[in-house]
Amino acid sequence: MPQTDDRRIAIDLSHVIEDGMITYQGLPAPIICDFLSREASQARYADGTEFQIGSIDMVGNTGTYIDSPFHRYADGTDLAGLALSSLANLVCHVVDCTAWVGRAIDTLPLSAASVRGTAVLVRTGWDQHWRTDRYFQEHPHLTGRLAQWLADAGAALVGIDSMNIDCIDTGERPVHTILLGANIPIVEHLCGLGQLPAAGARFFAVPPKVRAFGTFPVRAFALV
Repeated sequence: MPQTDDRRIAIDLSHVIEDGMITYQGLPAPIICDFLSREASQARYADGTEFQIGSIDMVGNTGTYIDSPFHRYADGTDLAGLALSSLANLVCHVVDCTAWVGRAIDTLPLSAASVRGTAVLVRTGWDQHWRTDRYFQEHPHLTGRLAQWLADAGAALVGIDSMNIDCIDTGERPVHTILLGANIPIVEHLCGLGQLPAAGARFFAVPPKVRAFGTFPVRAFALV
């Protein structure tokens, strides 16, 4: 059951990271193992006391992750430099594009005034294909035209439940180029957006403060 506080319900929007899973074809899967096992730790502590220290070897683009401007631009803001105001407690719009005809999403039924300072989360329904071959084939994505509109409107963050916010048929990445160039973080591989209302939820996607690093998994969630 979702955890609750006195006012809101927390809805998890992140995929679980597991040993050996593939997030993006061509990138290595995470290797998750013990650095110090419980059994080995028993020699270090008093009788009946044991600990596990885990080790994980992974690329930043694993699971549900955030892109900072440094991912695209050498002089862009890295993970450590991202302002919490662009990552946490953001009013969000969840736009249902599951019935969109075609792969390229070119417009959203939002006004520019309503977008300013908010997280815009695009629901495509593609998360239903997670951990299958279909997930990597002909995924829905935004267009450069829509990315420019979101940047001009002043979005604080843009997310999608697809494998990439850009089309990857060519080497061009206009959506990343435009949004990250405008200091707008991107969250990819979201899931469960259908549990959220179209408006009114608060979105959170906070990575650790890693210097000179552009992408990292997040525990994305919303309060509704």
